[in-house]
Amino acid sequence: MRSGGRTAVIGGVFVLVAAGVGFAGFELLGGDSDGAGSPVDAAPLKASGAVTGDEVETVSRDFLAAWAKGDADAAAALTDDPAAAAEAVRGLREAGHVAKAVITPGTASGDTVPYTVKATVSFKGHQKELAYASELTVVRGKSSGRALVDWRPAVLHPKLTEGAALRTGEAEAASIKAVDREGRELTAEQYPSLATVLDTLRERYADGAGDRAGVETWIEPADADAPNQTLLTLSQGKPFKLQTTLDADVQAAAERAVKKYDRASVVAIRPSTGEISAVANSPAGGFNTAMQGAQAPGSTMKIVTAAMILDQGVVDGPSSRVECPKDVMWKGRTFHNINNFSIADGTFTDSFRRSCNTFFIKAVGPLNAKGVEDTALGQTARKYFGLGGVWSTGIPSADASVPASQGAETAASYIGQGRITMNALSAASLSATVKSGAFRQPVLVPREMIEGELTTAQPLPGTIAAALRSMMATTAVDGTGAKAMSSVSGDKGAKTGSAEVDGQSDSNSWFTGYADDLAAASVVQSGGHGSGPAGTVVASVLNAR
Repeated sequence: MRSGGRTAVIGGVFVLVAAGVGFAGFELLGGDSDGAGSPVDAAPLKASGAVTGDEVETVSRDFLAAWAKGDADAAAALTDDPAAAAEAVRGLREAGHVAKAVITPGTASGDTVPYTVKATVSFKGHQKELAYASELTVVRGKSSGRALVDWRPAVLHPKLTEGAALRTGEAEAASIKAVDREGRELTAEQYPSLATVLDTLRERYADGAGDRAGVETWIEPADADAPNQTLLTLSQGKPFKLQTTLDADVQAAAERAVKKYDRASVVAIRPSTGEISAVANSPAGGFNTAMQGAQAPGSTMKIVTAAMILDQGVVDGPSSRVECPKDVMWKGRTFHNINNFSIADGTFTDSFRRSCNTFFIKAVGPLNAKGVEDTALGQTARKYFGLGGVWSTGIPSADASVPASQGAETAASYIGQGRITMNALSAASLSATVKSGAFRQPVLVPREMIEGELTTAQPLPGTIAAALRSMMATTAVDGTGAKAMSSVSGDKGAKTGSAEVDGQSDSNSWFTGYADDLAAASVVQSGGHGSGPAGTVVASVLNAR
């Protein structure tokens, strides 16, 4: 095959055309294997050590040819898990209705071979091409010593995971035409971060829309509660118009902002209503980290801690004189400020705008507490910010957790570490609550469409709301958030955060803020200080209002 020759199997089952660089293209023209020239007729080869280049070429070529030919058993016999591989290859043809596949291998890199697939999907007179790229790896069989394809579902399609299946048929739910708050259409092509969101909305809200379903190819996940991922629409059904609270302009800005980073998320909320204006993630189209993530929020939690301090009467207000030493001891553990800074004769506002860890710990420490216990932070979070309640947003979301704590963990919780978990959604809601003075549970669809009760909370007392707005405003113009918020006009406020994560050399960057009637929060993984990447993302989103 190295000579660039051409081989045809009698009967028009498949064609193997040498590509001239070590591999060839394989084409399934229809029909199952006739058994001729099966690549597994040869006796197993006992060998050891790393696979050779020749073995990689031979096994890859034979596996791809058998797959393209539709010979599930022959393809499976060339893998290290024949039973699972045979079922998957057969399922691609039978459940996926792949009638034809042209597979073009690329140049091998070590023991890995990339390839492209152009599959023709056919169902009840509807036909369309499904094109994608994937790769396989050749390994040495542990018991046989033979070179074999390291089997995993992603070999057949990169979005296939263990237990998932590729299927083609009449769509399980009607297609939807999702629109933003002004009636503008929202598509996954234009807003990639919404791919999973739109799939979920479709499955939840298109039921009962009548006989509207079209014909599609989709990935059916192993998790029965997860939405299907639509890969291809062979026949468009009658779209069901679905209203959302999103804002196309804000969503577009969010998509652009997170795309600058490998792993980032952002959510925007309207404080006056609790309506979610944007949800974006990088990478786009996969797990909705912005709403389903659960990580330590770092110093953005100091908004809640500040509310607790005021509510418990530990300080009187923003201008109260407080201590901010470079370090503080809490029950055997020492806590520091970044770069060990301290503030001499400072105010509550000074400690907030500069994010002084030691003040937020020392003020309610064992020697100074005024009725503040290990449960007080969680009680404040639930009472005024709705954190710890079950949020029904219209799509799956992870609820914030502010559990009771003991010992040094209590001190860590005051600065957003310990066992506290949040995401961009809950952090954005913090700013929205401060701006409006009352928690409004975030929603992504009209409230009347959501089943069950929404989480409620008490309005912030007027003096506490005013104090938090004052300190967040100072942070946005003369504190850790000033650089990021310098381009943002209007009535604005902010709070930065950086959260240490085990196994990461750099902290996660957190930022939450508001401008007029829009609040937003972002998390950039390993982004460092909140004043950097996360702040840049939030400012970009707020400027789209």
